Amino acid sequence: MTEPATIAHRAGYVAIVGRPNVGKSTLLNRLVGQKIAITSHKPQTTRHSILGIRTQPHGQVVYIDTPGMHRRGESALNRYLNRAARAMLGDVHVALLVVQALAWTDEDEAALEALRAAGAPVIAVVNKVDRVADKAELLPYLERLAARHAFRAIVPVAARTGHNLPELERVVLAALPAGEALFPEDQVTDRSERFLAAELVREQLTRRYHQEIPYALTVEIERFEELPGLYRIAALVWVEKAAHKQILIGEGGAALKAAATRARLEMEKAFGTKVFLQVWVKVKSSWSSDESALAGLGYTG
Repeated sequence: MTEPATIAHRAGYVAIVGRPNVGKSTLLNRLVGQKIAITSHKPQTTRHSILGIRTQPHGQVVYIDTPGMHRRGESALNRYLNRAARAMLGDVHVALLVVQALAWTDEDEAALEALRAAGAPVIAVVNKVDRVADKAELLPYLERLAARHAFRAIVPVAARTGHNLPELERVVLAALPAGEALFPEDQVTDRSERFLAAELVREQLTRRYHQEIPYALTVEIERFEELPGLYRIAALVWVEKAAHKQILIGEGGAALKAAATRARLEMEKAFGTKVFLQVWVKVKSSWSSDESALAGLGYTG
């Protein structure tokens, strides 16, 4: 009697690449099954590469969420974001080019050019298909997309709802080399709780002030103390202008309190414990245009 063929265990790194606002972070959170990357409708929400580790019986996929590739301005922050997005491309086994269904922009083209230069196999992930009213429009779009590059596969998905993600996972795993797991099976990210705390504060401020406050807002954790049944966290929000500080704080501090409350609730959900959160706002002029200031605020590597 013939023995059944064994399924090789696969493992590898997969970069999630694309222009801003195509749903890369939402896709990462869905794939790993929990929130490790913040999301909003504002471009440049993702500012750091974040590992999301998905362990399955026959393989382990290490997804790398990257900042959106863009052609906006030449500030130090913009240059950092583009460097961060490209830094991982030479060391991954596969890349996911995430695009929005029925759309193709110059920034999509720039992301594809970067992937061509890196030389890694590319899977095109067509996101937000749930928002396409006339599904008949998808086929000609997919045909035009296929003509742009020799993609390993093209997979339509809806990251927001999870539509067709099992098929995407199957295609990704099949593209990885055989190998042992790269991380412990219970690990889901390489980022610390301290890092996530800063991101969750920034997420709430970004969502709340997506029109009033420009990109020059960042968060620094000054204290992260783990006590029995309680985390005590002090967060400092840096903005570039005094007017921005007043907007964030609001009349009588009400606006900042509301954003901090929402951030605290998200932290308690993520950390599984009670959180005491304090948030202050300070002004650091032109920090987003100053390389040394960026480095001091954690924008390095």
